[in-house]
Amino acid sequence: MASGKDQTSKNGKKEEPAIRVGFFQLFRFASCREICMMIFGSICAMIHGSAQPLMLLVFGMLTDTFIEYDIELNELLDIEYEMTNFAYYYVGIGAGVFILGYLQISLWITAAARQIQIIRKMYFRKVMRMEIGWFDCTSVGELNTRMSDDINKINDAIADQVGIFIQRFTTFVCGFLMGFARGWKLTLVIISVSPLIGVGAGLMALLTGLELQAYAKAGAVADEVLSSVRTVAAFGGEKKEVQRYDRNLISAQRWGIRKGLIMGFFTGYLWFIIFLCYALAFWYGSSLVVDTQEYSPGTLLQVFFGVLIAALNLGQASPCLEAFASGRGAATIIFETIDREPEIDCLSEAGYKLNKVKGDLEFHNVTFHYPSRPEVKILDQLNLQVKSGETTAFVGPSGAGKSTAIQLIQRFYDPKEGMVTLDGHDIRGLNIQWLRSLIGIVEQEPVLFATSIAENIRYGRPGVSNDDIITAAKEANAYNFIMDLPQKFDTLVGEGGGQMSGGQKQRIAIARALVRNPRILLLDMATSALDNESEAVVQDALDKVRMGRTTISIAHRLSTIKNADVIVGFEHGRAVERGKHDELLDRKGVYFTLVTLQSQGDKALNQKSWALAHTLKPSGLPDDDSEEVEPAPVARILKYNAPEWPYMLFGSFGAAVNGGVNPVYSLLFSQILAVRFLPTFSMPDPVEQRREINGICLFFVVVGLVSFFTQMLQGYAFSKSGELLTRRLRRLGFHAMLGQEIGWFDDHRNSPGALTTRLATDASQVQGATGSQIGMIVNSLTNIGVAIIISFYFSWKLTLVILCFLPFLALSGGFQAKMLTGFAKQDKDAMEAAGQISGEALNNIRTIAGLGKERNFVEMFEVQLEAPYQAALKKANVYGACYGFAQCVVFMANSASYRFGGYLVYREGLHFSFVFRVISAIVTSGTALGRASSYTPDYAKAKISAARFFQLLDRIPKISVYSNEGDKWDNFKGDIEFIDCKFTYPSRPDIQVLNGLSVSVRPGQTLAFVGSSGCGKSTSVQLLERFYDPNNGRVLIDGRESTRVNAAFLRSKIGIVSQEPILFDCSIAENIRYGDNQRELSMDDVIAAAKKAQLHDFVMSLPEKYDTNVGSQGSQLSRGQKQRIAIARAIIRDPKILLLDEATSALDTESEKTVQEALDKAREGRTCIVIAHRLSTIQNSDIIAVMSRGYVIEKGTHGYLMGLKGAYYKLVTTGAPIS
Repeated sequence: MASGKDQTSKNGKKEEPAIRVGFFQLFRFASCREICMMIFGSICAMIHGSAQPLMLLVFGMLTDTFIEYDIELNELLDIEYEMTNFAYYYVGIGAGVFILGYLQISLWITAAARQIQIIRKMYFRKVMRMEIGWFDCTSVGELNTRMSDDINKINDAIADQVGIFIQRFTTFVCGFLMGFARGWKLTLVIISVSPLIGVGAGLMALLTGLELQAYAKAGAVADEVLSSVRTVAAFGGEKKEVQRYDRNLISAQRWGIRKGLIMGFFTGYLWFIIFLCYALAFWYGSSLVVDTQEYSPGTLLQVFFGVLIAALNLGQASPCLEAFASGRGAATIIFETIDREPEIDCLSEAGYKLNKVKGDLEFHNVTFHYPSRPEVKILDQLNLQVKSGETTAFVGPSGAGKSTAIQLIQRFYDPKEGMVTLDGHDIRGLNIQWLRSLIGIVEQEPVLFATSIAENIRYGRPGVSNDDIITAAKEANAYNFIMDLPQKFDTLVGEGGGQMSGGQKQRIAIARALVRNPRILLLDMATSALDNESEAVVQDALDKVRMGRTTISIAHRLSTIKNADVIVGFEHGRAVERGKHDELLDRKGVYFTLVTLQSQGDKALNQKSWALAHTLKPSGLPDDDSEEVEPAPVARILKYNAPEWPYMLFGSFGAAVNGGVNPVYSLLFSQILAVRFLPTFSMPDPVEQRREINGICLFFVVVGLVSFFTQMLQGYAFSKSGELLTRRLRRLGFHAMLGQEIGWFDDHRNSPGALTTRLATDASQVQGATGSQIGMIVNSLTNIGVAIIISFYFSWKLTLVILCFLPFLALSGGFQAKMLTGFAKQDKDAMEAAGQISGEALNNIRTIAGLGKERNFVEMFEVQLEAPYQAALKKANVYGACYGFAQCVVFMANSASYRFGGYLVYREGLHFSFVFRVISAIVTSGTALGRASSYTPDYAKAKISAARFFQLLDRIPKISVYSNEGDKWDNFKGDIEFIDCKFTYPSRPDIQVLNGLSVSVRPGQTLAFVGSSGCGKSTSVQLLERFYDPNNGRVLIDGRESTRVNAAFLRSKIGIVSQEPILFDCSIAENIRYGDNQRELSMDDVIAAAKKAQLHDFVMSLPEKYDTNVGSQGSQLSRGQKQRIAIARAIIRDPKILLLDEATSALDTESEKTVQEALDKAREGRTCIVIAHRLSTIQNSDIIAVMSRGYVIEKGTHGYLMGLKGAYYKLVTTGAPIS
């Protein structure tokens, strides 16, 4: 049946892609037991829902009794006895409510907990079965969020919210039914007005989305600037960008203020309508009671409150609908994943296992592209044989498809065309787990799991004995270093193996591969990340174990390849050459190029692929490291908001008046009772009576109007102060971000995306701690204050009795509000351990798949789910009890106060209307107090956001752009000298990029850097720009140390043209002007620069000439055009030093000529540093420096280097590309 219903709702809901799961499908994992619990919970909720209207019946009877007593003047009625009876009624209803509330909540939560546990298990199990290609298209961070947040959203949608929704809805229905049953005329009159209330509530919810859209524009500016922060820094555009950002913030600020005003308007409108309703109902109702005698006064109250409560409950039920919607949205993705069949199912039993494996591998016409980048062909008709027992080495530039071939052998992917065979069998027909168990793999960045060394090795093969582990460790040359550790094999390796050095990790990984005793050994750059010493050891281990196995080795260091049986050269996804070391050298192909670059006295790694492997390294869980911050002190937040004090003053005034409205209303209410229903005695004259009634109704309208205006005032004033604060913080934050040194942006926590979200959300959350917060506090205080004053005035004894209940009432109000927002936080903590396992598993999915360990992780995960499940069950009980208590406390308070009130009326002749006044004043204000405590926009969140912000504002950058300290001098010559510079990037401290670079350029000379990628050419340029400072050694500029020079001054003397110039999304003229942000540039300056850059003619041919917009990142222009704009931008500042970082490498020959001419013109009379890959661009330089692995191996003029017959000579004569 479920599947049938599934089908219809799926087809019916095809149009809206966001939510494809019907509400009842959320319960598809419920067993019989859960379904029974949910049904029983719903029944409880329904009975509970009818309790409030029931209470009104009692209340009506009570009123009638009081009035009767007043009329008969205590002759016939024993008032105390009657009151005691009513008190019992209240206690009874209260007790019932407590039990029902408890059952309703705990049953729903328990049932949900079971289902959520099942969903979590199913989801994780299915994710672990997905093919690797699926992970390429889905980020790990996203999966982690789905595991926690999305499933929590489903939980919110199927747990207590359903019960509460049913309860509120029942109250709504019962309230109206009671109204109709007791007095249909009045009910109809009131209903006719109630749509107005609904409209207000609906519109308020609609508005929240609009403000963020208004911020989008400023967000786009921030994103653009932060993504190209190096360009901004190079051209000193920080201040300019901050102003541009600030200009764009204005629209967001306007929206925010408008939103505050509208919110205030609607809140005011809501109260206004409610008061008008009161006036109308009492006016019409009193005529029914007095003139036509249709109703008793009690009936009037029952009808009136019945309808009112019904309307209010309908309003309170709407947040539940929101929870249902977001639950269905979250379930869409999760259920689709659960229902998706993996293309390569690693846990399937299908496929056959060969009895005997020789180990011959062959690729037949394999074509392949990664599912995440279908437009890039990685392998193109690859044909390749790997014979068993031989060692085959794959070499070639990065991106040629070497690692991809290895992943196809492991069957992480299936080829698009062609096939991979093992001993002549297509591997798609073999059992996956069995196939992967034949393969041992050692990667460049081995992944270790956060357990002991022995366990890590044991991952290689289940059930392996300790002797085997020790043998494997010995073979991998790991035994000795392990035995030196204090805990030997039981040493924990830390998260991701963080406690171990690179060489140790590699050797543990090799031991792990060996313990499987694999037929096929895959070594993917297994030694490239090591220093020479550990490399020798690891290499030694690898040579030992290659014997008698089919081995494929990918390497960039020749020492590791020379002794392979066969070397295969890859290029553009094909195997272009194959043979032994000497044969291939004679062919002068791919292999030859690689050898030439390396044999030059250093085994320079072709580091590019390597740098890539490093930047892509999954560093722990990048999503969870919002470092713990202490919430910021409110005083400091208020200090930033100080200029807005008049707004805050007005807002507080508005809030104070609003607080007083509630108790005043209860006063009016009892006044009505007292006046209206004593026709016999107090006012025999109907005219007089009518006038009195009209007066009261008019007073209601006045209170409504006052409330309306003060709500608007409060809303406007606080939103104005809050938005000004947000804008100020955003500007300061952005200013602070642009002032950080470039190294700060390399940290993945400070990626452009993360920073822009921080500006968007953190800044706007901070206002939760200032304006509206103050408003809330003032509101509650006046509310309670006025209520207590009124009550004490009328009857201090009764007031004291009720005050005992006040704390409970406040608690109950607060708790109910908390209910609406949900208890997601506690669930998160319980999920911590399970989250660590799933995080580790998803981050290292390739390793786990290679080892065939998916099942273990699924089992570990399921064990960890037990704790959150138990926590949820415990929560169900506590939470149910709290809810029951919160619901019943009002009944108890009423019961006690009416009982005591009756006693006072009887004994001390207190007028009964006073009893009503006191009770209603305090009870309403008590619940209001609780509500208020909850409506505060998340106060704690605001303080933490503020703290994160202040952390940013307080950070002192290592290289400050804004400071005026440091040397500046007038006759800047441009004399540059690098002395023994050593440098590592702060984000990758384990890689030495510069290794003692020494080179100098005199003013006016041109220096060219040549070398393979990753040898430190671009890095030296960044040191000169002072994006970074060297770790050791010095950079001298005009004989002064760069670290002492003012950064902004230094950068203003340098023009830079990079390989991929970054243009901003504005006109061509503005982009060129960007070159000099120190002064205002006239159009003539722009044109002069454009002419020098051979750009002028092209610009004049465009329809809008210099006002043409270049599109985001210059997308409207060709590369040559962008390059020339960048040159003009560099020339316009008239720099003393010109840096050309591969400025022509991306161009075709035609545009290269034009750009090259422009560059030659620009170089005249300036110190110039050129990085280039094409020799034609270098030959006429004054000094050519050939770099490798971070230092200069030869330098001199073209002629001199050709004479040396060294590395440079080889490169020029073979005409090989230099990277």
